[in-house]
Amino acid sequence: MDAAAATLRDIAIVRLSALGDVTLLLPVVETLKRAAPRARITWITGAFAHQLLEGYPGVDFIVFDKSRGLRAYFDLRRQLEGRRFDALLAMQASWRANFIYPLISAPLKIGFDGVRARDGQRLFTNRRIPFAREHLLDSFFAFLGALGISERVLEWNLPVTAADRAWAEARVPRGSAPVLAVNPGASKAEREWPVERLIEAIRAAQSRWGARVVLTGGPGARERAAGATIMTAVSTGITNLIGETTPKQLAAVLARADCLLAPDTGPVHLANAVGTPVVGLYAVAPPQLSGPYRYPELTVNRYPEAVRTILGRDPQTVSWTTRVHRGEPMRLIEVADVLPKLEQVFEKMNRQAPA
Repeated sequence: MDAAAATLRDIAIVRLSALGDVTLLLPVVETLKRAAPRARITWITGAFAHQLLEGYPGVDFIVFDKSRGLRAYFDLRRQLEGRRFDALLAMQASWRANFIYPLISAPLKIGFDGVRARDGQRLFTNRRIPFAREHLLDSFFAFLGALGISERVLEWNLPVTAADRAWAEARVPRGSAPVLAVNPGASKAEREWPVERLIEAIRAAQSRWGARVVLTGGPGARERAAGATIMTAVSTGITNLIGETTPKQLAAVLARADCLLAPDTGPVHLANAVGTPVVGLYAVAPPQLSGPYRYPELTVNRYPEAVRTILGRDPQTVSWTTRVHRGEPMRLIEVADVLPKLEQVFEKMNRQAPA
């Protein structure tokens, strides 16, 4: 570690969203806290993300409420008045975040490289991390590298309260049967696995391993509709918590599950953070970018096939920013691809269970 890192006194971080991305950032903050123990760390984040982060120790939070429009920037400028930071870690590249950076006084403003600095972020920073075809968490660690910090602490320490855990315990009681959490939704419909295949996978998990199923997800109409369809088709051994959880309650629910089955979505990273194995379903974007960091061996990856068959391009040479937005790439994932991954989890549990 560069000795200069230990002399840092005031560090600003900007990462507003999304829920999975702010979850991924926590090991980086844990590392920063240990490498610069005397530094005051101020994290500017979004209102929804703060519902998860509130109570996280050793960090001051400033909530940027995007629902206030332009007034949110005036609110932020007032809260930052008179503050001067040693460094700004500009860890989000978007128009909304980029216009925050001029409001932060710091001689060092670290941003993404030219490939990943979207929406003109390079205009607002004066140092950039190097480009690499890497996981988002690794790109976050690269910001610490720019400060001379090379160590990595892979600890999340989500600030889930006893009340959140009690809430989850009441809704997901543990017994002898394994608990399979299933999150049907994602931020974009193109990333979601067809609901009829989810139903087939759920039925197989119940039949083969006696799994109890818990549906998770946000309150959006598309997610609720998927949940209703699944509940109609699978009438026993299943609990529907879609739209019923706060971010911390969701983390507590996932901590009680033995496995999460989900597409590319925030709960993947929440489950990863609490140590719950994740069978991730990926075809729109590469899991090497946004897959479950601790469980790559459980991922079903059809992104290369989607690039090759739908886009007609070489997955080995395609740009890191390429996404498969057309042609229903998630239909390339078959139930037969998923069940061996679930088997890895549940059979391992059986081997580890006391005789």
